[in-house]
Amino acid sequence: MFKQRMSNFKARLAQSKIDVALITDEDNVYYLTGYYDYLHMEFGRPTILVVSKNEATLLITPTIDFASASAIAEVDRIAAWNDGMGDEWRDELPSAVKSATAVAIEPEHMPPLVHSYIDSLVDANELKNVTPILVNMRMIKSQDELQLARHAGQVANAMMTAGREAIVDGAAEFEVAIATSNAGTRKAAELLAQYYQNTDMSPNTHFLQIMASGEDIIKTHHRASTRVMRHGEPVFLCFCGMTNFHRFKLGFDRTFWIGDITEKSQADVYHVALTSQQAALKALRPGVTAESVHAEYAEVIKSAGYDYPFRCGRATGFSFLEKPQLVTGDKTLLQPGMVLAVDGSVATDTFRAQVGDSFIITEDGYETLTDHPKDIDHIVL
Repeated sequence: MFKQRMSNFKARLAQSKIDVALITDEDNVYYLTGYYDYLHMEFGRPTILVVSKNEATLLITPTIDFASASAIAEVDRIAAWNDGMGDEWRDELPSAVKSATAVAIEPEHMPPLVHSYIDSLVDANELKNVTPILVNMRMIKSQDELQLARHAGQVANAMMTAGREAIVDGAAEFEVAIATSNAGTRKAAELLAQYYQNTDMSPNTHFLQIMASGEDIIKTHHRASTRVMRHGEPVFLCFCGMTNFHRFKLGFDRTFWIGDITEKSQADVYHVALTSQQAALKALRPGVTAESVHAEYAEVIKSAGYDYPFRCGRATGFSFLEKPQLVTGDKTLLQPGMVLAVDGSVATDTFRAQVGDSFIITEDGYETLTDHPKDIDHIVL
């Protein structure tokens, strides 16, 4: 899988008249080589993938991660560097770009420390942007990636079911987070054992659980806390960070109530949120623009008297956010093989409702990846 991607990437570099590409975005490094979970800029240790259109591929990575790189990175050569020795990660770069007349980087993703050094080696008029090439490659998923997406959907469904069961009067939010993490990890482990040979890939879910209850429901990205949930309160569960199976991400969220809807106006708000997602899904198919799906969703919300909403959705894959985005201004045509998270949402001063799922664009519509009841009769617990 990775060798084919690298070959494709090199061919695109040649077509774009780029001699060398320097890749520093962790998700792009993984996409091209299979290398992941190394110490990076958070610890002051750059990892740089050097791809030449004609030469061997080179991975520059810290010595502390050399064993992992040797085991999983599909590259021709690995140059390990150590803290305080020589010129560290800089040692290999001058020779890598010396004869190049066009060097491509990821301007929005390259760490400033690395960017500054590259600027000292390469004239500004020789620097190109490689991001559009990688974005274009990653928009349409391969069959292997679509299998990952489907399995990620199974992990997400297991987490949502476990979270739903843990939401009861008198329970603390963090107890819900423990339940979702447990269920997601067990489902991921089951899938890894059944379908994948890579025993290094961890099944454990990570990312702090996004959820909010009661008055905190308006805090969109609130993390599970010690707050105790009570009868009649709304509860929001979001797995847009935790749905991360074999490094493939999805979007998935639901709004629930415990026992009853104490504030009846909340049901009306939720109905608009659900209707807005339904409008988006009616428009979701190949051949339409990304912004047209957002327009259908936004029209439902604005026509009901609520403020213009945030984007309807986004593409996902090995990154939480990929292209295209379902938002005004994105004129990308949807194509089969894209994976998209699609939301319905409404926010007021005292309440917000959101429902979201992930889908694969197919030849004649879409395939649903996440599946959990969302009609109001089934989300009052």
